[in-house]
Amino acid sequence: MSPGAKARLAATAARKVGAVGAKNRAVTGAVGGLGGTLVLSGLREVWSRMGLVFETAPMQVVDRVEEVGLVGDLSPWGHRLLSVVAHFAYGTGTGTVFGLLRRERGGAAEEAAVGSALGILAWGAGWATWLPLTGVHKAPWTQRSPRVLLPVIDHAVFGAAWGLINLALSRRQV
Repeated sequence: MSPGAKARLAATAARKVGAVGAKNRAVTGAVGGLGGTLVLSGLREVWSRMGLVFETAPMQVVDRVEEVGLVGDLSPWGHRLLSVVAHFAYGTGTGTVFGLLRRERGGAAEEAAVGSALGILAWGAGWATWLPLTGVHKAPWTQRSPRVLLPVIDHAVFGAAWGLINLALSRRQV
């Protein structure tokens, strides 16, 4: 086999083992985002039953959208439905971006850790920029409640779930 053919074969093998194409990364990232959002939603439900979480960011976004007149007066059911759709759309979109950013894969612990870091990064980016700028809620550094930590924790959990789901789906594509 010629040296050029060996190099091409090695490059192809490296792509299959580590790097995944952008389309596949986007799709597995989106599915990971959907799964991570399910996990995050379950955690929030537990915290809600414990009395720790009352209104989530997606609910606050829908409140603000209603307040500025982008949608008419919603029924309680319509408000809840729009909040759920917004929550899953944001989680899926975030997972897609994570998938595009994550070009190589490690083991489960590494992917959970990287996912947690990305989840916290997504929380910080949203809570420090567009959520306060649009009047959805105050920036986290202006809040005087330990509850400000709950979204950090649940976004870390979202990211860890995303990382593990993304890893599992990526392994199936090799």
